[in-house]
Amino acid sequence: MNIVFLVLLCAGLLGAGYFFYGRFLRRLFALDDRVKTPAREFKDGIDYEPTPKVYLLGQHLSAIAAAGPIVGPILAGLWFGWLPALIWIVLGGIFIGGVHDMASLVASLRHRGQSIAEVLRACMGQRAYILFLLFLWFSLVYIITAFTDITASTFVDLERGPAVASSSMMYLTLAILMGFVLKKFNPPLIVSTVVFMPLVLVCIWLGPFFPLNIPPIFGLDLRATWDVLILVYCYFASIIPVWLLLQPRGYLGGFFLTLTTVVSFIGLLIGGLFNKFALNFPAFTGWSSPLGLPLFPLLFVTVACGACSGFHAIVSSGTTAKQIDKESDARAVGYGGMLLESFVAIIALCTLIIISRSDAGKLADPNQIYANGIAAFLGSLGIERGWALNFALLAFATFVYDTLDVATRLGRYVSHELTGWRGKLSPFVLTFATLIIPLIFVTRKVVDANGNAVPGWKIFWSVFGSSNQLLASLVLLGVSVWMMRSGKKFWVALAPALFMTLVAVYSLVLIIKPWLGGIIIGKPVFDPISLTAVVLLFLAGMLAIEGVKAMRQIRSSQGKETT
Repeated sequence: MNIVFLVLLCAGLLGAGYFFYGRFLRRLFALDDRVKTPAREFKDGIDYEPTPKVYLLGQHLSAIAAAGPIVGPILAGLWFGWLPALIWIVLGGIFIGGVHDMASLVASLRHRGQSIAEVLRACMGQRAYILFLLFLWFSLVYIITAFTDITASTFVDLERGPAVASSSMMYLTLAILMGFVLKKFNPPLIVSTVVFMPLVLVCIWLGPFFPLNIPPIFGLDLRATWDVLILVYCYFASIIPVWLLLQPRGYLGGFFLTLTTVVSFIGLLIGGLFNKFALNFPAFTGWSSPLGLPLFPLLFVTVACGACSGFHAIVSSGTTAKQIDKESDARAVGYGGMLLESFVAIIALCTLIIISRSDAGKLADPNQIYANGIAAFLGSLGIERGWALNFALLAFATFVYDTLDVATRLGRYVSHELTGWRGKLSPFVLTFATLIIPLIFVTRKVVDANGNAVPGWKIFWSVFGSSNQLLASLVLLGVSVWMMRSGKKFWVALAPALFMTLVAVYSLVLIIKPWLGGIIIGKPVFDPISLTAVVLLFLAGMLAIEGVKAMRQIRSSQGKETT
């Protein structure tokens, strides 16, 4: 099979899913452009602002699509072969992830643009609201931990790490400069884009000339040192005004994401047509991972964001719902945005497909496999390989920044809601509280059974994926309750919720099983990962009970009305 045919087939299936299932969801949710959206009803020019769907789609995609749809598919492909990962990306995106994103967006639209946590409070009560916020906070902690360490792995690569780190720091400085210019002089956005976007490419070009070599600090190794410095970045990025870094960095990151995906796709097509790329990696490698964990459920939690992500609901209901111009735009932005992220995941998986199993083993980390593949695709367009590698690695780091600072800021927001503390010192203290657990995790040395050091992100990825998928299942459960109250066909959300719950719970049970085994035989050990997994399971179980109670109450009240 030719790789061009494979990619076009997947793109066609995603397009068909958008046209047919997306249209079904639009009718199911009764999207009506005559109804005033929160953006129009509460327009304030700050949070609530009607935005054309094309521009909003780009902003939304840059917020939800970080390194997740890159790392997850490549890892799953390495462990089980590219075919199972590809099937799950396409089917999961169409029937689960897209439903999750669109449903949470529409639910927020129907609740004055409030967050999904507020929707759950309205449908399931105060206890469910608190439980959800606690679960969300722990999930954000794992997101920050996993993505911090995988970014550090990019910067410690002996060959290109210092150059990429230098380009990365220049990029962040450029974003701050853009934010200052926009705030101070308010130039037309198109002018700022024309000026600053080419400068991102200049940062990539300058990186190798000014490599950033830093010494280890506090007795840590170089990787842990970068972990600490990245968390320091997260701290300040979370407490400074959004106009100074978050917004311009997100804007530039959105363009960078689009540019990377488009030129990679073009390069893949051109190279594939001339038979430069073959399907070298095995389509299927086995039913268990190298650590002996089964394909079910590990495949589904490993791919994570490429097929479904609970984090998307926070973005959909947190910012996007406040900018929807017309209700019908929810289909393009919510459902279409998820399918576009699935396509990003397919391109990432193709960077693994074109190399052999032995070459994949030499490259080791997903970021290196991704960069190698993107450089090969760009090579089909005549772009020099060294520059292309720096381009791909900076793109990878840029996607991660989108997740890191947004997740840290969201962690602070959740902490505000949980504690009710909104004093002058609260942003500083609550941000530190959100980052202290990731700091402990990334500075711990993790070794395998043979005593070899293991990158922290490889340990945390399964837990991150499990918590993220369990978060998605809880969102779908809450949406099911809302749909049930509204008299809609709630099975559209409940069926995916049950499947994702099974997958996530089974995965977390496999994670804590060795720890529980040690307790049973009288050899308990302190394992913060397993302990956190237990907390997540407990919170999810309590929230599921609240959901079942709410559904029973709705059934009971509906039964009384019919009699």
